[in-house]
Amino acid sequence: MTFLIEYFHERVLAEVESWPVDIVADYARLVELLIEFGPSLRLPHSRAFGDGLFELRPRGRSGIGRAFYCFLLGKRIVVLHAFVKKSQETPDRELRLARKRLKELQDG
Repeated sequence: MTFLIEYFHERVLAEVESWPVDIVADYARLVELLIEFGPSLRLPHSRAFGDGLFELRPRGRSGIGRAFYCFLLGKRIVVLHAFVKKSQETPDRELRLARKRLKELQDG
């Protein structure tokens, strides 16, 4: 049940690649699980935010990364937004940006 990973924009991939190496390594491991299990991937690896928005939850000694994504027809996963968390809560502006990009995809 393999899924295909895409990025909303090349800047999203560049952001992930700029993360500390230990967080990127965990992200790569989680992406492999996401490709294999798709929507069946759950906490602690993935969390649903509602309305078709999900977050991938990589972590490392350097900190915690987050990548918001959604599912599209044809077993496609689009990574909408990625950032390294600086606090316990997910910042509203990060969530707003991910939701805005999700809406752009849904509206075509």
